[in-house]
Amino acid sequence: MMNFDKHGILEMSKLEFGADRPKAANPIKINDVSLRDGHQSLFATRGRTEDMLPVAEMIDNAGYNAVETWGGATFDTMHRFLGEDPWERLRTLKKVMPKTPFSMLLRGQNVVGYRNYADDVVKAFVQRSIDNGMDIFRCFDALNDYRNFETAAQVIKDNDKHFQGVVCYTLNQPRLGGDVYNMEYYLNKVKELVAFGVDSICIKDMAGLIAPYDIYNMVREIKKITDIPLNLHTHFTSGMGDLAIFKAIEAGVDIVDTCIGPYAYRTSHAAVEPIIMSLLGTNRDSGMDIKKITAIADEMEKYIPKYKHLDNNPKYSTTDINVLLHQTPGGMLSNLVNQLKAMDALDKLEDVFKMLPKVRKDLGNIPLVTPTSQIVGVQTVNNVLFDSYEGEYAQITKEVKDLCYGLYGKTTEPINPEVQAKALKDYERGEEPISVRPGSILEPEMEAVKDKFKDVAQDLDDEVLVALYPITGKRFLKWKYGKEEVPADVKAKTMAEVEKEQELIAKALSGELTTASKGDSQMTEMEVIVDGEKFNVAIPNGKAVARKKRKKKVSTEESNENALLAPIPGMIVEFKKQNGDTVKKGEMVVVLEAMKMMNNLEAHKDGVISGIKYESGDSVSKGDLLFVIE
Repeated sequence: MMNFDKHGILEMSKLEFGADRPKAANPIKINDVSLRDGHQSLFATRGRTEDMLPVAEMIDNAGYNAVETWGGATFDTMHRFLGEDPWERLRTLKKVMPKTPFSMLLRGQNVVGYRNYADDVVKAFVQRSIDNGMDIFRCFDALNDYRNFETAAQVIKDNDKHFQGVVCYTLNQPRLGGDVYNMEYYLNKVKELVAFGVDSICIKDMAGLIAPYDIYNMVREIKKITDIPLNLHTHFTSGMGDLAIFKAIEAGVDIVDTCIGPYAYRTSHAAVEPIIMSLLGTNRDSGMDIKKITAIADEMEKYIPKYKHLDNNPKYSTTDINVLLHQTPGGMLSNLVNQLKAMDALDKLEDVFKMLPKVRKDLGNIPLVTPTSQIVGVQTVNNVLFDSYEGEYAQITKEVKDLCYGLYGKTTEPINPEVQAKALKDYERGEEPISVRPGSILEPEMEAVKDKFKDVAQDLDDEVLVALYPITGKRFLKWKYGKEEVPADVKAKTMAEVEKEQELIAKALSGELTTASKGDSQMTEMEVIVDGEKFNVAIPNGKAVARKKRKKKVSTEESNENALLAPIPGMIVEFKKQNGDTVKKGEMVVVLEAMKMMNNLEAHKDGVISGIKYESGDSVSKGDLLFVIE
């Protein structure tokens, strides 16, 4: 046998391929994140439970260290867009996958939402997550402010579950270094987690920024500080994802996150298959059976056509090295694109990229991960679209005001004092920012939730859902209990429907489509756009899929100085005033949610309110009439 040079701690051994091969001296542990972050990264978190069940038992028998099944955006997307109960997914998968530990992504005091919730909401959510089957809690804070872990950690520890503390990895330049996000910053954060008493540590690289030699050096340095198990989570966006994983393995990392092939690459994660095969014949061989993994991949491929339409990547390339320059995570980038599209302002995307680092700097140079990525992203779009001069901050979101007040925690660097003063002018909690743990000043919420939603919430799981998402949560519970019909666009597509759509597209591209004859009551005419070309299509009435009806657009004929039109598309959260109410200029009238951020729209003059025709939960387009003041 030849003698090979060592690569870090890697050592070569006899090359064997069988599933019964001898166990390696120091096998790498591999987590699968396909059922959560994989489809969140590629399909806008639209993966349905019914398409996970065919592979669930197979994944359970594959030999993973843990399987990420929940958390992150799944809780929001499931009840909002899929008409699925998030709690039921957890229970259902646990029944089918009893052997492999389940992990979830928990946003600390943000839970699985976009603001810091009161301690009683956090406690209730974590306890119900445990009761429904969760084992490992990967807990992060968007500002790396670990005070926001305290409440969740206590419940996890009290239940003898695994608490994984996270260091969110971000940069201010294309590679590790500089004055802020350097090796010293990350090692200090690791030391804080060790002092906190975590069971394991995760380096969470949400945008795929981490370079192979940077993570190699970081793992080596962390291993000098602690022997607590170390987990690397990185994305493939820049193309360095699997390279970084390999250098981390060579450096001695204990656990890595991967996806099964069909859910891997692009803005998702490195695929597990090449990693398994590459480590054969080394002391870090995973011990996993590649045949089991390829069988899972083959099964997953069957359901991918249901989700192809959700891939909004306009490029053919599978990598985007520009992420190292604008440092925008994939989910944040898709949010920016969708917001600008809805505003008819996609041509402003480059302006947004140029402005984003300045807004991030103004807001304390914070990491870009949910929810801070949305906070910075949406505010940047607002600045580009509404400011008459750079730095005006004409339309400040509620979340930016909360951040400036300290409700999200301590920012990496101080917030620009001029922006902070502007954001906190007439702020409801006061104009002087706080420095204490945010959760310590938030009033309990659960009792009020129980009373407010007693007509729709039937158990504690329902109550926690509406505590986190009052508007969309209430709407979902009405669907769940049959009080309202589930809209057609929320219901799952069948494979038969997908196949018919694909056949239709193929015919459109080949010029084979025909238009229905006038007066043919058995056929429905539709206009289909394929690759930018319009086709008139005739399909049988019985197969037509009804789409969710949007309320008829309110006329904008009254767009005069008395009328306030929606400046951005979004969802009505609530009207603070009603028709007939007297208002003063500057008083808040309506809260509009856009890209999961809240925009408080104020009265633009003194007078009496009229013209309100929307209700909580209704969608509005840019330019829709919200109210009139006379």
